[in-house]
Amino acid sequence: MQIMTPDIGVDKATVAEILVKVGDTIAIDESIVLLESDKASVEVPSTSAGVVKSILVTLGDEVTEGAALVELEAEDGSATETQKADASEKTSQNTPTILPDEDIQSELTTQSSSASAQPSISTLVDVKLPDIGVEKALVGEILVKAGDTIDLDQSIVVVESDKATVEVPSTVAGIVESVEIQEGDTVKEGVVLLKVKSTTVSAAETPVKTEQPETTQQPVTTESETEQESAAVQSGVIEVTVPDLGVDKAAVAEILVKVGDSVEADQSIIVVESDKATVEVPSSTAGVITAIHVEMGQNVSQGAALVTIEGQVKKATPAKNTAQATPATPVKAPNASVQSTAAPQAQNVSVSSNVDKLTKEQSAANAKVYAGPAVRKLARELGVVLADVKASGPHERLMKQDLVTYVKTRLTAPQAAPVAQATAEVPGLPKLPDFSAFGGVEEKAMTRLQQVSVPQLSLNNFIPQVTQFDAADITELEAWRGELKGNFKKEGISLTILAFIAKALAHLLKEEPYFAGHLADDQKSVLLRNEIHMGIAVATPDGLTVPVLRNPDQKSVKQIAIELGELSKKARDKKLSPKDLQGANFTITSLGSIGGTAFTPLVNWPQVAILGISPATMQPVWNGQSFDPRLMLPLSLSYDHRVINGADAARFTNKLTKILADIRTLLL
Repeated sequence: MQIMTPDIGVDKATVAEILVKVGDTIAIDESIVLLESDKASVEVPSTSAGVVKSILVTLGDEVTEGAALVELEAEDGSATETQKADASEKTSQNTPTILPDEDIQSELTTQSSSASAQPSISTLVDVKLPDIGVEKALVGEILVKAGDTIDLDQSIVVVESDKATVEVPSTVAGIVESVEIQEGDTVKEGVVLLKVKSTTVSAAETPVKTEQPETTQQPVTTESETEQESAAVQSGVIEVTVPDLGVDKAAVAEILVKVGDSVEADQSIIVVESDKATVEVPSSTAGVITAIHVEMGQNVSQGAALVTIEGQVKKATPAKNTAQATPATPVKAPNASVQSTAAPQAQNVSVSSNVDKLTKEQSAANAKVYAGPAVRKLARELGVVLADVKASGPHERLMKQDLVTYVKTRLTAPQAAPVAQATAEVPGLPKLPDFSAFGGVEEKAMTRLQQVSVPQLSLNNFIPQVTQFDAADITELEAWRGELKGNFKKEGISLTILAFIAKALAHLLKEEPYFAGHLADDQKSVLLRNEIHMGIAVATPDGLTVPVLRNPDQKSVKQIAIELGELSKKARDKKLSPKDLQGANFTITSLGSIGGTAFTPLVNWPQVAILGISPATMQPVWNGQSFDPRLMLPLSLSYDHRVINGADAARFTNKLTKILADIRTLLL
């Protein structure tokens, strides 16, 4: 069956984009081709369901009403019922046949029973990864599971590159048959993510509906049904709370809505950030914001109230269906009329879906840009302001490739915006003077990791920090390590002194829980953690990052050595997930063999202590009668003086030196 160009209100239009390819399975009313005239763009929907057998037009072709666009065939290879009906209709038009009244009634009864016998077709559709602007990405989170019922455009998978995270929407509605990928997989464009069982309207119903002479009343009926169903949806007051973010608390970084705003379900309303990650919190319902319960900079935890919304408990999906069906309705008008009707339509679509990631000002700017519906949809999904993208199409039309190029640039290039934000958060510093009279300057961008670290490091301005210095005799420990590391190396394990230090610290933190605690927000109590999660500072080409070693107190030195090697490799390869960076309550930072005698590490809030390790050196140590050469390891313990007293810190480092001097004490 061939899908023809409908009456789009102009004499001719240009094929601006082909939205399907040979082999695709498409449903009724699914857009297949984007046509544009001098003033407007229209997506042409398919009038039948099936598999694309061939595409009969190419980009840039000029088409008129009735021109063939694509050819479809049923998934089993047979002609569709719609095709048979069309052929039957053409035959009846060319060769009129007069039937007796009884025969007409019998024919209508047969068609009616055939239509009721096959109301729908269930197809298995592969949902694939679209072009997200990078060659490959990592599966960070899978948002659905087998058996889930999903909607069109519902987020199903979160993928992340080195610089950004993108939610991938479903291209079909139905029931998830199977999930074809796993968290941590590396995927690229075209990889199958899910198999979805989708139920589409049977082609057998199409002739019955299209032959009814009441087609001019159908849009009115649809709108009426939509209003009735929307009115039937129960309304109420809903309180949107903080979901489980994977961290104990996070700060409100941005409030995306205000009282009186209308929001859609799943629209982002609040941005919260922890030490290492930023998360957008979506609305769980559609409605009007009646109250906002948080302020900028406020710390929130799971279950805390964010906003109150008064409106629909359930999203009225028929309205979306009506909007999708609009382009299929023939519009006969001159060019000026097409402009006046198509432009508001594009604007309405932008406003209804765009607000989930863009502000009202950005949405208004998008509405002024000359771009087709497919490009606008992709921009809404990626949160891109179209006004920021340079157009390359005719009449300054924004093409899909322009958007892809822009997103790819944003994903791979360092962003300057966080620098301004980070600088604004540093209090008390004036602007730099003008250096032009002293030879000028050359500006070099900081790495992304350095930029996001600035606000975190600035928190040390509010911590009364003290550093306790000590030295541990690790002569015997290093000799033992030398005996063990040969066998470890054969197993591919690097046994460093850090593994022993982590084990000794984990043991000591069980005895001294305050060093692994947190100062409460009211500064009247200390929160003592039930588990030990140790941050290990790792130097990378982009800067310092701190992955977390989980429960070292429950692991052997060998297990710790293996995990330290894995974490270091993931950090250098930029493959750390947000969970790898969360939840630490004590940190170790080591200069290794780089050099130096001692340093003052900065407490990593909300922690209250951090241990710095400098290179070990051979030193003469008095034994009461003579000097012995001993391998001494410098230790630097920085701590928050509001929680830890100086005497406690001195006792802590002293205990640590004794454990490292004779690691056998861990067995006692």
